[in-house]
Amino acid sequence: MIRTFDTHQVREQKELTSCLWEFTPCQGENAGKTYKVAMPSCWETYPDFGNYRGEAIYKTTFRAEGNIRLEFKGVSHTATVYVDKEEVARHYNAYTAFEVIVKNLEEGEHVLEVKVDNRFSEESALHIPNDYMTYGGITRPVVLEFIDDVYINYVHVTPYTRGENCWDTEIKVKLTNISDEAKNVTVSYEFMQWGATECITIGANSEFEIGSVSLADMYDMEVWEPENPKLYNIYVTLSQDNCVIDDMIDRFGFRKVKVEGKQILINGKAPRIKGVCRHEDHPQFGCALPYAAMAADLEIIKHLGANSVRTVHYPNDEIFLDLCDEMGILVWEENHARGLSLKDMQNPNFELQAEKVIEEMIELHYNHPSIYIWGIRGNRRLHQPL
Repeated sequence: MIRTFDTHQVREQKELTSCLWEFTPCQGENAGKTYKVAMPSCWETYPDFGNYRGEAIYKTTFRAEGNIRLEFKGVSHTATVYVDKEEVARHYNAYTAFEVIVKNLEEGEHVLEVKVDNRFSEESALHIPNDYMTYGGITRPVVLEFIDDVYINYVHVTPYTRGENCWDTEIKVKLTNISDEAKNVTVSYEFMQWGATECITIGANSEFEIGSVSLADMYDMEVWEPENPKLYNIYVTLSQDNCVIDDMIDRFGFRKVKVEGKQILINGKAPRIKGVCRHEDHPQFGCALPYAAMAADLEIIKHLGANSVRTVHYPNDEIFLDLCDEMGILVWEENHARGLSLKDMQNPNFELQAEKVIEEMIELHYNHPSIYIWGIRGNRRLHQPL
């Protein structure tokens, strides 16, 4: 399951982690043995690998032709990605998604391999031994998408209040051109009865963020709030030579968060925030929770009378955030920096890696109206000696 709603009508998508993959550990007594495992998953949930800390190769095949985009929603801790034995990407951090672009594939079957490493090392400032389990594996979905030379990277929607029952809404769209020549494209926006179109030129091998398209004077919109979590869709299409080549659908809510004195205001009201802290952890699935387990957690949270959840200590699976949007649960989402001593934070990689997690988290999760706090929390242990 990729999201709780369809994000494309034109761009073709396929989830690759809805089948068995090959799993081959690289160290230990079982090194070199190959197993068939369900995906996504944590290897600590496999028999004989409950305490395995090391590297492993995950392998599958897919059919494709032309340009493809692979999105990895979460690989713990680090990933090195190979397509047809050629390294195409590396990524650090278990809890943020990353994309891999491969151009001009020949038609046919291709091999995807991911070397996953969950070891602790000096090169990793954020993944350290701590008081909760740090898993290994491809723990969230992997998605295969077929793209043109220019594609939509994201759509960000920011509603602003302007007077009583009136909203202005700013839309930003990021485009990526992976070809070796500039492209003339047309971007079209659709929201309810409103629409707009603009033509732009994007340079070769570059990214371009369209500054701001404004939806002004939006009256009497239903606000997103825990008692009434109203969601709206924005639809953006990308055309070239009068042919639609890409699209993106995303959801957002009309809500305003403001801090006034010691109060947090949601749409001008100060709700009594009753929250819980939640880890992505399960005795059967580890941190690779299926949809039903996430929904069950939220039902328990609501049954307890809580209306907020803190994602200790890392960005959560986007499916969980989709459910919070739909169920009216407020979210305090955190970056991945916790339980760190001063010595830990003096690791030369700490600032760079922590900033990268924050950047990836906010860019991906920008439109979720349930998120009312971005948490930058170090849980600094001042009592520890240097």
